[in-house]
Amino acid sequence: MKWWKKIGRNVLDWLIPPSCICCGDEIAPDGGHVCGPCFAGFHFVHFPFCDACALPITQEEMAERGALCSDCERRPPPWHRGRAAFLYGGPVRRLIMGLKYGGRTEQASALARFMAQAGDDLLKPDAVLVPVPVHRWRLWGRGYNQAALMAKVLSRRKHLVCYPDALRRGFRTTSLAGLSRQGRRRQMAGAIVVQDRYREMLRGRPVILVDDILTTGATAEACAKALLENGCVSVDILVAARVTLS
Repeated sequence: MKWWKKIGRNVLDWLIPPSCICCGDEIAPDGGHVCGPCFAGFHFVHFPFCDACALPITQEEMAERGALCSDCERRPPPWHRGRAAFLYGGPVRRLIMGLKYGGRTEQASALARFMAQAGDDLLKPDAVLVPVPVHRWRLWGRGYNQAALMAKVLSRRKHLVCYPDALRRGFRTTSLAGLSRQGRRRQMAGAIVVQDRYREMLRGRPVILVDDILTTGATAEACAKALLENGCVSVDILVAARVTLS
């Protein structure tokens, strides 16, 4: 069976040469999903970084403050730990935008593979994966929730429980783009609720909140508060990319 699968894969690669999921250029059949130039443009989040929000910090900052950045030290988030695979920009931005707005749902698998590596210390057997929700109007228009797609891939890779619709947006918020940190928090205040049918299943469980991008953390904060108020023992966050705000 494996031999026939290999033959079929080789024929398919000959008929439809594999291409880079970032730029579309043709790549070698065994070259993975990303071409060399695009992979070189990936900026991975490497240690040292803030333990709470995954923002890169310097060795000097770590020696001064420990494992937190200045913002998280000054205003600790409601979640415990945060991990991100990449810094947002370049080929990673194209990947995420293609998934989020371009219908490129196959890119969820590639992103989740890197997220699994970045969040390996979070993805323990008792953890429950919960994606950040989108409003139902946006879900109807887009046809899927990109965070839920990534959470499902992580669930399969790590053999974890995933509740893709455990959270919902109680009301539709305007776009957070361009808003200040305080403006984003005001927009998201009370916007996230735990679905009634998941309340007992989540109570007393550690949760990993999954999303595509972490910017100011306003959405993650609203989700984490809703989960903790429901009785979850802890909330960690795992995202594909961390935005660095200048």
